[in-house]
Amino acid sequence: MDTRAVVINQYGGKDQLKESTVSLPKLEENQVLVSVQATSINPIDWKLREGYLQQKYPWDFPIVLGWDVAGVIVDVGQEVTNWQVGDKVFARPQTTRFGTYADYTIVNENLLVSIPDNTSYKEAAAVPLAGLTAYQVLFDHGELEAGQKVLIHAGSGGVGTFAIQLAKLQGAYVYTTASKKNHELLQSLGADETIDYHTTDFTEVVSQADLVLDALGGSKMQQQSMEVLKPHGYLISLSAIEDPSLAKEKQINAKGIWLDENGEQLQVLADYMKNDQLKSVLATSYPLSQKGIYQAHELSETNHAVGKIVIDNES
Repeated sequence: MDTRAVVINQYGGKDQLKESTVSLPKLEENQVLVSVQATSINPIDWKLREGYLQQKYPWDFPIVLGWDVAGVIVDVGQEVTNWQVGDKVFARPQTTRFGTYADYTIVNENLLVSIPDNTSYKEAAAVPLAGLTAYQVLFDHGELEAGQKVLIHAGSGGVGTFAIQLAKLQGAYVYTTASKKNHELLQSLGADETIDYHTTDFTEVVSQADLVLDALGGSKMQQQSMEVLKPHGYLISLSAIEDPSLAKEKQINAKGIWLDENGEQLQVLADYMKNDQLKSVLATSYPLSQKGIYQAHELSETNHAVGKIVIDNES
């Protein structure tokens, strides 16, 4: 079927974002078609737009960006039994060139989760990529346990706001770096100590940490993060580890990670949301249009949005 979408026809700046009509692939047996009520912005969106990931994803144009969706199922594949037309769902869909900046998107049934009754489409759309990233950094890769100490860089970002809440739910002691103006918010999410990176060197506050979540990258940040970790602690980065030899020398388990789509883990997050234990922090919202996506990318590229930037497509 055809769908309205915001696409790129070549790599480049925000001016490459164009509203267009795209023909979606035929629905496979284990897939559903979702009417997109909301999606959200992640740094991967504009990094892919600029061409940084073209070797990892050598796709044909046009490319529809976006890897979060909240909406309503409007069609189901022949083998789909757990979902039906009309179900309200959210997901981090499989990574294809047919993303979620569109009126309709295709999702594998095993990645779908029902939206809790107390959660809006926009709140749900904010969760999948950032929430799953936080979950996998903390637990799959960082092996965070109750009573341990974790430092979360960029606590007011999308991943950071979820990571703080999830770490507290696990019973960890949470340090986070953020601008002073965001400290009250992050403390309300559960941060035990908030560090103003403008005025304070976090290496003077944190020591013998079990885990550092590095959402920023860069050799200096990673080197300083290794200094505050105990031997055999974890430095988990959302970008590549710049100096693996230093990590080995310091006996640090350091690795850069890439998100795995995971419906079971998203269900865990949905259950927390249902019980009011996890919430989305929304920076702002824009309409699903060429101008709206342009403005959303513009804000995301500043790296100063507090929480998640969402795209509202409710009709």
